[in-house]
Formats: sequence, structure tokens, C-alpha cells
Amino acid sequence: MKLSKLAMAAALTLLPLSTIAAEAGDWLVRGGITSVNPDDSSSNVFVAGADLGVGVSVDNNAQLGLNLAYFFNKNWAVEVLAATPFSHDIDLDTVGALGETKHLPPTVSALYYFDMGDSNVHPYVGLGVNYTVFFDEGFTAANETAGFSDLDLDDSFGFSTQVGVDVDINEQWFFNASVRWIDIDTEATFKLGADTGKVDVDIDPYVYTLSLGYRF
Repeated sequence: MKLSKLAMAAALTLLPLSTIAAEAGDWLVRGGITSVNPDDSSSNVFVAGADLGVGVSVDNNAQLGLNLAYFFNKNWAVEVLAATPFSHDIDLDTVGALGETKHLPPTVSALYYFDMGDSNVHPYVGLGVNYTVFFDEGFTAANETAGFSDLDLDDSFGFSTQVGVDVDINEQWFFNASVRWIDIDTEATFKLGADTGKVDVDIDPYVYTLSLGYRF
């Protein structure tokens, strides 16, 4: 009797987590840590038309990421990405800290979920559009003293791609992991004394997210 009970208990531990297939009209909400890691490149910095021979780079930052998805059927969904503002240090190559900026990257994506049968694992791919808003741009105190001012980054419009997976905990709750690549390009302009400077920057970050989700 004890042996049969032990065998049943062992069998239960091997059962998959609760699973549920998405249906038309389902909503998913996710929240977790999102890290923006720029795969950046830039032109050289120009001041009054003169090439300074150096470019700039943008540091990583992590914030709270939120997204909401709506299912049209079991395979297709639309997702909206939002987050608390990301803050990035801007460095002048070979020199060091130049300034900083904040940005918000709202992104709307079409998601395709692969049919995995009764599995509790739901992988998907996505393609979307992104509009990045830059704000609170500024130079370090040392650079302001040196005559730098009026830093401004143009907002960016581009596309995004992603791969991700939802792993069911039960019928409502699930874990999520995703990786995105977002096309973010901007032109930064500034003043150095009475002269105008500019630099073109391709930020193009990889965006990594780990989150907890709820289905309703």
C-alpha cells in the first residue's frame, strides 16, 4: 500500500504544470525587469563643421518593463510595450563621461505563438514598430563648465523584432522571458560656446526582459 502511494506521488511530480491554450479575446499582462543594452555605433562628432575624430557611446540601463497583449486567436496577438524611463550615460570615446539622457520606448508588436499542443511552454516571435522619446538631456557639470550646453536628441521611429516564451505556472499565472532588437537612430545636437555641434548615433539596443505574467 505504501509503495503504491509512493509511486502515485512520484508520478504526480512528473506531471506538467497546468496548461491553457490562448483563445480569441484573451489578455496577458506582464511585469518585470527590462534591460536595454545598446549595440551602438556613431559618426564622429562635428563642431562648427570640423571633425573632432571621436564618436560617442551609450551605456546600459535596467528598469521596470510592462506589456499588455491581446489575442485575436490562439496563434496571433498584438502587444504594447511600456516601461519606466530608461536613463543612459553618454560617453565620448577615449575621453569619458559626456552627458546623459532619458528615454521612453513605446513599442507595438504583432506576435505569432507556435502551436505546442498540451505543453505548458508557449514560444513566440514578434515584429513591431517603435517610437522612442528622448528627454532630460544634459551634460556633466565638468563639460558644462567647459562650455558644452543645449544637448538635444531627436526622437526616433523604427522597427523591432523579438523572440520570447511564456511558461505556465497555472491557468492564470506564468513566467516570461524575451529578447528584442529595436532600431533606434538619433541625431544629437549641442552648443560648444558659440559653435554648434552634432553627432549621429545608432543605438539599436538588445532588450532583455524577465517577467511574471497574468492571463485573463
